[in-house]
Amino acid sequence: MYYPRLRDLREDKDLTQEELVQLLGMHKTTYTNYEQGKREIPFALAIRLAEFYNVSLDYIAGFTNEPLPLNKHKK
Repeated sequence: MYYPRLRDLREDKDLTQEELVQLLGMHKTTYTNYEQGKREIPFALAIRLAEFYNVSLDYIAGFTNEPLPLNKHKK
């Protein structure tokens, strides 16, 4: 279950839902539904959140308990 991770990551950054949705440019109700597991998070948003929180998609998805910061490769 990924949705508890979304709340934990947001709270670890000391952000309210209002602050996060403002940064993401989305409606609070939509994001709240993701955090509560009422809606599936779109893959593009999962990627965006992984980049924002500097964690792996596996961590957000709950496949690992190790956040494993993303490696930024120079292009």
